[in-house]
Amino acid sequence: MLQLDFYGTLVAASLVLLLGRGLVKRVGFLRAYNIPEPVAGGLVVALILLALRGLEVEVRFDTSLQTPLMLAFFATIGLSADFASLKKGGRVVGIFLLAVVGLLVVQNAMGIGLAKALGLDPLMGLLTGSITLAGGHGTGAAWGTVFSEKYGLASASELAMASATFGLVLGGLIGGPVARLLIKRVQAPGCLEAEKPRVPKGFEQPNKERSITPFSFIETLALIAVSLLVGTLLNGQLHDTAFELPTFVCVLFVGVVLRNGLSVLGLYQVFEREVSVLGNVSLSLFLAIALMSLKLWDLASLALPIFIILVAQTLVMALFAIFVTFRLMGSHYDAAVLAAGHCGFGLGATPTAIANMQAVTQRYGPSQIAFLVVPMVGAFFIDIINVIVIKLYLALPFFATA
Repeated sequence: MLQLDFYGTLVAASLVLLLGRGLVKRVGFLRAYNIPEPVAGGLVVALILLALRGLEVEVRFDTSLQTPLMLAFFATIGLSADFASLKKGGRVVGIFLLAVVGLLVVQNAMGIGLAKALGLDPLMGLLTGSITLAGGHGTGAAWGTVFSEKYGLASASELAMASATFGLVLGGLIGGPVARLLIKRVQAPGCLEAEKPRVPKGFEQPNKERSITPFSFIETLALIAVSLLVGTLLNGQLHDTAFELPTFVCVLFVGVVLRNGLSVLGLYQVFEREVSVLGNVSLSLFLAIALMSLKLWDLASLALPIFIILVAQTLVMALFAIFVTFRLMGSHYDAAVLAAGHCGFGLGATPTAIANMQAVTQRYGPSQIAFLVVPMVGAFFIDIINVIVIKLYLALPFFATA
């Protein structure tokens, strides 16, 4: 077994990103279907590690950097959100939230229905629904423990982790193709000859040149550090209370307060270019570490009926994004980008949603409203609403407690 330390893992993650960029540039299929660079590179490395495991060689990474990178990314999302923009996106956020709630209900209904049809415990269907797909590894681990201890479901935690891994992979793979299909029906900004050029903001087109200075970079780094510190402390204070929230939500909230509080007091204006640079670096490294350290053999261990449910969930996600999300959001270019983002956190996580949208906007043109709405819904609302939906399903008669 080869164990890479902190520095080795950081080097590996950087190489994964370079590999992903090279693959997307050289492989027409990946470029045509807007596959995010971290997903392309990360999956290739994960497949190589799967092959090595077959030769009895296992490589393990130090993933201690993964959580700080994720939190730093959400801090930059908060620092990018000003109240004026939030007001502009209010109605769109509400409409997109309807689509998100609709998907949660459909995912759980699909999971439970297929589980019963395949002769499985309905709890398995719920565990392969919104708990692990929209909820991700964290929510899956929490509910897996509940299902094992309260309902007596054997291997619930292992099933949850494998299902969440499946969702993370597929969420990063189907968003680009879905957007490509939808964009054929509309006119992307980059295709409008008469359109005046607009400087992309935030995370829309991360490869656009952005000038920075050492001092402003340090200022932004300090804001991110404060968001991480205060957000983590706030999460600790809210632990085991009625107001308990995931750590990343607290960090994002602190970022929003910092951005707007300093602006209202006239003390400091957040420099969005530095925020975008640091946010994109954090996002890319987080996804690279997450994907290259995937244990694909966990997916191979899924029983055939569970695998059938997850494949069906992926198909439903794609169809929902095409026929519901896209139409509900207005059937235009921004709606196509939002549909790609919905695939990302409908099956995986908010960082995957952002990577999906970046892959699309980098090629076709910016979508400011998508990068306002998706992080807000993915950070503030999805976990809270998901818990409510899950508890409503658990109240159904066939979920009797042990």
